[in-house]
Amino acid sequence: MRQRDVGLIIIALMLGMLLAALDQTIVSTALPTIVGDLGGLDHLSWVVTAYILASTVSTPLWGKLGDQYGRKRLFISAIVIFLTGSALCGLSGSMGELIAFRALQGLGGGGLMVLAQAVVGDVVSARDRGRYQGYFGGVFAVASIIGPLLGGLFVDQLSWHWVFYVNLPLGVIALLVITSVLPSDRSRTRHTVDYAGVVLLGGATSCLVLMASWGGTIYPWASPVIVGLAVAAVALLAGWVVAERRAREPVLPLELFRNRAFAMTSAVGFVVGFTLFGALTYLPLYLQVVHGVSATLSGVYLLPMMAGTLTLSIVSGRIISKTGKYRFLPITGTGIATVGMFLLSTLGQTSSMLRLGLYLLVFGVGIGMVMQVLVIVVQNAVAFKDLGVATSGATFFRSIGGSFGVAVLGAVFTGRLAQDVREVLARTPLPPGFDPAGVQQDPTTIQRLPPGVAAEFLQVYADSIALVFRVAAPIMLVAFLFSWFIPEYRLRETTKATDLGEGLGATSAERSSLEEVERGLVRLADADLRRGYYAKLGDLAGLEGMRPGGVWIIARLGGKGWVSAAGLAERARVTRERGRPYADRLVDDGFLERSPDGEMLRLTERGQEAALRLLRISREALSRLIADWGPHPQLEQLLDRVAPELLGAMADRPR
Repeated sequence: MRQRDVGLIIIALMLGMLLAALDQTIVSTALPTIVGDLGGLDHLSWVVTAYILASTVSTPLWGKLGDQYGRKRLFISAIVIFLTGSALCGLSGSMGELIAFRALQGLGGGGLMVLAQAVVGDVVSARDRGRYQGYFGGVFAVASIIGPLLGGLFVDQLSWHWVFYVNLPLGVIALLVITSVLPSDRSRTRHTVDYAGVVLLGGATSCLVLMASWGGTIYPWASPVIVGLAVAAVALLAGWVVAERRAREPVLPLELFRNRAFAMTSAVGFVVGFTLFGALTYLPLYLQVVHGVSATLSGVYLLPMMAGTLTLSIVSGRIISKTGKYRFLPITGTGIATVGMFLLSTLGQTSSMLRLGLYLLVFGVGIGMVMQVLVIVVQNAVAFKDLGVATSGATFFRSIGGSFGVAVLGAVFTGRLAQDVREVLARTPLPPGFDPAGVQQDPTTIQRLPPGVAAEFLQVYADSIALVFRVAAPIMLVAFLFSWFIPEYRLRETTKATDLGEGLGATSAERSSLEEVERGLVRLADADLRRGYYAKLGDLAGLEGMRPGGVWIIARLGGKGWVSAAGLAERARVTRERGRPYADRLVDDGFLERSPDGEMLRLTERGQEAALRLLRISREALSRLIADWGPHPQLEQLLDRVAPELLGAMADRPR
């Protein structure tokens, strides 16, 4: 493909992923305004939960169906579903409609995040793949930082509808580029898709989340609805266990839970997702209702938490890469996050913004030390055959934890709010014509009350939100206790190539075990190839004294016949005059020959022998990076495929 087309495709893929990642966080600062317009404060949590739950449960299907029927076709379908959901969300006239359309949007968002990363492998060479993977990791980082801020800006400058409408022009651009430029992928991988496992697990999770959200608030715990949901959840989970034992490609193999590292990291990830998304959902409500700040400023005040999470995610990844040690990070991180959550539970109506910022920074630092590490722990503890599904499983539990956290903490908030509002109404007379129910459905109505009465209701909101953090703090402490049971093993080489995006994102890519190893391998190779690689390679191949540029030409022309001298110069992005001295030297030394007209070049027999030595040495170096996965035919095939792709790339041409 032409470089320009590849660039356009990458930009379109990054746009798609940015939209899907943003919609996990951009809604948080808009929620108080949405509730003020549509009402239904007791359903606020489901605006977040519906998106996360739909995207998480659909992820395995998008990955498998993309392999089986073509990623271009499925990616286009994901964009269309996502944009349809976005448009309908913006047009919603009630909380019920918004929640339903958020689920539709999440269904498309899961496909965008999974397939965008998969398509990169179809259009980018192995040599450049590590660099582009870094770009996609940056997309997740940017989305986590600017999401709440953008949501606030749209609310203040336009309306909450634009939180969803902004997806439309960007998504259409991505759709047009993918449709017109991305070639159809002809390769197909047959799968036995575990439809039963996906449906049963998704159904059981939905029932449990509904129980957590409705129990004790909308319905009594002993009501037929809650009991029916409990029975349905148990039945669906039992059916899921049966389905997974029979499935040829289970969505989550049951034997993984016998692995202590996987079981403990899944538990820790669940709790981290529980507290993180729960806090992110209700902090803007605290800021906008209790402190009366604008939606934009509420996004600004969340920056310490996001900055702490991002910074420590990067730092922890580098620490692991350099030391090979990782167990102390989740222990320390969950401990710090627990302290941060306890500090947040002390916030009240008169707490200063400086105090809030410091508490959020503490919490964000703790979360940042954990999120990046959990995937690494799992990847380092499982066998090669389970690597792909274990990686996606670890992020699955973090996402499901987020769904539960928002729902459970939402039930805690609305239950306490209803009780305290009743107490205030019993002792405080309201102005004539004021609807008491409006205080619970629309917090903006408090602004129309006399100052003394309004202060009482603001205190009620402050106490209700503080209770959310008081409940979340001991739950976070459970993660701290679980983290002590995470074992530590010798770190595998490819596991050191950490993926920031997967650490921060709520949904991972659905990669096979082979693709997971390749991801780490090409990122490690990318770092090595930039450090005088061809000078070292030439010495190892017995080409002492040859300039690195000459070694690069031999590697580039290895296995090829006659090659245009102009084409080689263009590939190296140099003029023929600048490249001629390298070619002349190789001709003089008997490695290269020119056609009679001087326009074509090819390696001599001696040159081809040197090229084979270079390839063999390169392959041996790569094999050492994946040797700790043990011998496997798929890994041998990976080396045979990747080694030639990495040599002679334009990005590594010696300057």
